[in-house]
Amino acid sequence: MTDATPATEIADVQNSADTRQIAIDKVGIKDIRHPVLINDRSGQEQHVVANFNMYVNLPHNFKGTHMSRFVEILNLHERELTVKSFKEVLHEMIERLDAEAGHIEMSFPFFVNKQAPISGVKSLLDYDVTFIGEISQNTPSVTVKVVVPVTSLCPCSKKISDYGAHNQRSHVTVTVLPNCFVWIEDLIDIVESEASCQLYGLLKRPDEKHVTEYAYDNPKFVEDMVRDVAARLNSDDRILAYTVESENFESIHNHSAYALISKDKRD
Repeated sequence: MTDATPATEIADVQNSADTRQIAIDKVGIKDIRHPVLINDRSGQEQHVVANFNMYVNLPHNFKGTHMSRFVEILNLHERELTVKSFKEVLHEMIERLDAEAGHIEMSFPFFVNKQAPISGVKSLLDYDVTFIGEISQNTPSVTVKVVVPVTSLCPCSKKISDYGAHNQRSHVTVTVLPNCFVWIEDLIDIVESEASCQLYGLLKRPDEKHVTEYAYDNPKFVEDMVRDVAARLNSDDRILAYTVESENFESIHNHSAYALISKDKRD
């Protein structure tokens, strides 16, 4: 019997040297889906599928990064990846990839069981949520981004019309850097309380009458929307910095109205 042929070493091309003297700010993987467990304010668990973007920096002297390690990090958590373990993943990523800085975006649908204002019928409404994690010099930070759909009614249209006023669905996007834990629902509540009216997944006729009249009694320009939400965030000690955006999908124009306020309260 002859001896087995010895295994040959497989070349690690990514780890080879690069001579162009150009560092890369972000390199990694985009649009990978993974199951995530989210705890909501009511004490329930939501099992959702999140979309991940994961990047690290790459020094000028390395040719490439090890893309497979990003996937390995996610799979180490299997189905138990939670919001609380998000910072742990940031640390693991830069350690396993021998990087100085890292960036993770985790986007997922978040559901709130809402009760209609008059009939009390319950239904789920979904919100787009993104956790954005950054780590540099071993210090992590996580910002939370929530897109809240609401109703806005035009104050000018109400003022100049003999009857009626045009209204539309709007998306108010709040991105906050908190200094402590903040429930996703807390941010949703802030936005919905400052809109002309909030949205519901299911409405009966008495509910439809109520929300129509409620919006009519609470007209808001896109400028009003961002200012009112910003005022609430200014007075919230849990928030260090924020950006508030509102896009009104105009019902009488073929364009949107838009406004943005950004503030770092640490300045």
